[in-house]
Parts: sequence; C-alpha cells; structure tokens
Amino acid sequence: MIIRFTPKARRGLVALTMTVGLTLAAGGCGGGGGGDDKKPETSASASKGGGSDPSAQEGQSDEPLAELKGSDGLVLQITSAQRDSGGFVTVNGTLKNDGAKSLVVPSALSGNETEIVRNGRSLGGATLIDPKGKKRYYVLRDTDGRPLTTTGFSTLKAGDTLAVFMQFPAPPAGTNDVDFQLPTFAAASIQISG
Repeated sequence: MIIRFTPKARRGLVALTMTVGLTLAAGGCGGGGGGDDKKPETSASASKGGGSDPSAQEGQSDEPLAELKGSDGLVLQITSAQRDSGGFVTVNGTLKNDGAKSLVVPSALSGNETEIVRNGRSLGGATLIDPKGKKRYYVLRDTDGRPLTTTGFSTLKAGDTLAVFMQFPAPPAGTNDVDFQLPTFAAASIQISG
C-alpha cells in the first residue's frame, strides 16, 4: 500500500510538528526549576545598591584600573578588564565630561576604519597592546560590521558620565598586563583579570 501525502496533509503535519516544538521550547524556558528562582533576586539586589551608578556594573571595582585624560575635559576611567571564557576581554569604564560646558564627543574615538565609522559614533578606535607578544588587538565586530562597544552617543553635558564597554580578542592566557589606547586620550597600562 502506498501512502501519499497531499499538500494539505503535509501542512497539517508541519503545523503539528512546529506546535509540539514550540510547546517544548516554552516549557524549557518557564523557569520552573527550584534552584534558578534565586538568581534573579541576586542580580536585582546587586543593582539596587548602586541605582543608576555606572560603577554597579558586574566586574567593576570602586578603584579604577586606570584614568585616561582626553581632549576638552573628557576623562575615561577604566574600572575592569575581564577575560571571558569565550576567548575575549571586556573592558568596562566610565566616560566623563570634567569640563565646564557641554561637549560633542570627538568622532575620532570611533577610529578611522570605514566599516566602523559607517555604523555611527562609538569607541571602535580603542586597542589593547600586548607589549610582551608585540601584538595589537582591535575592538571586535559583529557579523554586520558593528563594533562590540558602546555606540550611539554624541554629546555629554558638563559633569555627565556615561558607562562604556569595549570587547577585544583575548591575548594569550599568560598575558595579563596590556596597554590600552583610545584616540585623543593618553595611553594607560591595565591588568586583565580572570
């Protein structure tokens, strides 16, 4: 006996398969497990202490790793440089306008690579330098060429701060001391943790 599926029967079978798959996926995302319920409370209580303070970001300490001075009163405080298991380093910090008036963040911070500049203002010009291995590491990009860094900022009012991050490929495991560079800012040596 030969069983033929008509287009209508095929659509019904596909719909049934998708419904079962979505139901199983939704059940897996339900969070009904016993131990997972405490994780959101922990992260929520961690953010309660700092409010909107940028130093409340995960992995940041109260004492900055480095403070870089830029043009027109811009200051970048690097608060952490964390090596992640995925093979990259995330640098967190705070960009502050220490000047007396509002200022437009220089477009030079984006660097001069066409692909990064095309995606708007960012910190895409940042680099990490491994002086021991004599290598320079540029900000990572996603599949669309957008830099994996803080983007979309233009003006900072006097006294305002902006929490920022940048992700780089990780230097070799034994390399923890690197130099951080950002156009228009002085360079600084930082230590990678993790």
